Amino acid sequence: MVEIDWAKEVEARKDDLFKDLFEVLSINSVKDMAHATEEFPVGPGAAKAMLKFLSLAERDGFRTKNLDNLVGYLEYGDADAEAFGLLGHMDVVPVDDKWHTDPFIPVIKDGKLYARGASDDKGPSMAAYYAVKIIKELGLPISKKIRFIVGTDEESGWSCMNHYLELEEMPKIGFSPDAEFPIINGEKAIIGVHTLFPTLKGVGDLKLESFKSGLALNMVPPTADAILTGAPASIEADFTLFLSKNGLTGQVTFDGDKAKLHLVGVGVHAMDPTLGKNSGTFLASFLNNYNFDASAANFLKVVSEYYHLVHHGEKLGVAFEHPVMGNVTTPANLFNYSAEGEKKVTLNVRFPAGTDVETIEKQMSKVLNPFDVKVEVEPGGNREPHYLSGEDPLVKTLLDVYEKHTGLKGFEESIGGGTYGRLLEHGVAFGALFQGRESTMHQPDEYMFVEDIIKAAIIYADAIYRLVK
Repeated sequence: MVEIDWAKEVEARKDDLFKDLFEVLSINSVKDMAHATEEFPVGPGAAKAMLKFLSLAERDGFRTKNLDNLVGYLEYGDADAEAFGLLGHMDVVPVDDKWHTDPFIPVIKDGKLYARGASDDKGPSMAAYYAVKIIKELGLPISKKIRFIVGTDEESGWSCMNHYLELEEMPKIGFSPDAEFPIINGEKAIIGVHTLFPTLKGVGDLKLESFKSGLALNMVPPTADAILTGAPASIEADFTLFLSKNGLTGQVTFDGDKAKLHLVGVGVHAMDPTLGKNSGTFLASFLNNYNFDASAANFLKVVSEYYHLVHHGEKLGVAFEHPVMGNVTTPANLFNYSAEGEKKVTLNVRFPAGTDVETIEKQMSKVLNPFDVKVEVEPGGNREPHYLSGEDPLVKTLLDVYEKHTGLKGFEESIGGGTYGRLLEHGVAFGALFQGRESTMHQPDEYMFVEDIIKAAIIYADAIYRLVK
């Protein structure tokens, strides 16, 4: 049998790969429910990016299907054959003003491709697409059909995949190019937990008019803002000292009798909140030093004492560690407090096998009950952990390919992130972040090394062909 030089095949198509990738990266595909319509259920941007991806597949001769602008797929091989699944997504998390380049004008600098979605998940998805394209163009014999499913709501709800499952059958085996190498064969369950605060009677020296922080549930908030009345003149100096001690930035501005505080933390992917600095909890911990009205005092006390720097639910009664899958994580990522309206903080809770939704809700309710805080688990989410044994043939094959092309030893790994790989009975996440590389997913100045996108395409082409030939 002739050995295929996958590196040569990818190199020959490198310019086309990046041309196509730049096109999808240039589309602002943040979920936009403010402009959602019956035609575009999660907004026009994400659908536009998905449709562009499908149009590239049509150009290259693949069968395609669009399921109501929520999810689509391309297909190659005998339509009646068993399906091998690839699952990627075209939606991206929101951006802030901390970028040094336009997040939707991709640019290559110092060997890095900067753009929102470069590493999560447009870059890896395009690498996987070109792997399938190579297999097709070489006319290689395959016994399974390849179905590449592309979603539009992976980052905040998975309505796309729920819709797919209503209309189509999910392949039983495959992978999602949406995490890291060498492999992710274990994923924690992921739920949103709302903590609803009461409105209480009672005044203080200060009144908290509003407190807002957070861009997305799966992202540790990078900035936080509060508006208060009755602030002492010393608050500006106090805040400056607090920021300096904690390695943060921000400022206080005054507008009549109102003081506006803005704090800049470090936003990161919620799967490992220890890597960031939660702006919401830091700002609450600062304000907790003052004598506020009763509602605000209750809110600030809970956030600063039970959420601040409490990454694994230690003070919420839900701490648990699995020997393979790791710890529960409980970052508070969405804050919405209004003196006259809603008072809510939503936690992004991720947990391994060994605990469950009911236990977490019960324990948090017990701990927060003295503060009249109501705990509600958000409907949906990935409510069960996913684990595929390291002895599974899929895992063994993917690790073998990884070792061949990197010269590094492969190993099993579990993460707090949730990928489409968990939707497959025999599914994993495979790449495309390489060992030793910084993860900038969900962060300003998101990037992926150009050479890593090429290397991922090589690995994907070899792996996919081994699994479908």
